[in-house]
Amino acid sequence: MSEFLTNLDTMVSSLLESLGIFGPILGSLLIIVESIVPILPLSLFITLNFLAFGNLIGFVSSYILTVIGCNISFYLCKRVLSNRIEYLSKKYDKNKILKLTNRFSNIKFINLVMLMAFPFTPAFMVNILSGVTGMEHKKFLMASICGKPFMVFFWGYIGVTLVQSLTEPIYFVKILVLMVVAYILSKIINKKVGLD
Repeated sequence: MSEFLTNLDTMVSSLLESLGIFGPILGSLLIIVESIVPILPLSLFITLNFLAFGNLIGFVSSYILTVIGCNISFYLCKRVLSNRIEYLSKKYDKNKILKLTNRFSNIKFINLVMLMAFPFTPAFMVNILSGVTGMEHKKFLMASICGKPFMVFFWGYIGVTLVQSLTEPIYFVKILVLMVVAYILSKIINKKVGLD
C-alpha cells in the first residue's frame, strides 16, 4: 500500500510538471466547476493546488475558489431549482419534501458551518438544499467562509501527506482539533452576527 501511494505521488508530481502553468490554472477552475458538477473529485483538485502552489498559496487559492464555487452553486440552485420544489411536492410525497426543506431552511448556523467543515459531507447537497429552501445568502456565505477552510486544509494536508497520514494517527488528531476550532468559531460568529 505504501509503495502504491508513493508511486501515485510521483505520478501526480510528473503530471503537474508536464502541464506547466496550465496544471494549476486547470486545477483552480475545476474547484469552481466541482461545486456545480459534483461528480468531480474536489479532494484531488485541492491536493493538486497544494502540490502546484505550495501549502500556503495552495490553501488560500483552494479556499477562495471553493467558497466562490459553493456560492455560485447556491445562487444557481436558488434561481433555477427553487421553483421545482412545488413540482416535486405535487409529484411525490408533499409532506416529506416540505419536512426536509423546512428542516434544512431552519438549520442552525453552527450546524451549517460544521456540515461545511466536515470533509466527507457532500458539499453539492448542502449547496442545493440551501439554495432551494430559501436560506438567506448571508447565512450561507458566512457559513461557507467559516467552514470551508477546515475542509480545504484537511484534503490538502491529507493529499500531500497521504503516506504519513495512513501510518501516523497524529495527523487525524490534528484534523479533529481543527473541527473543534470550527465549532467554537461558528459559535462566536453566530453570537456576534446573530444568523440563527
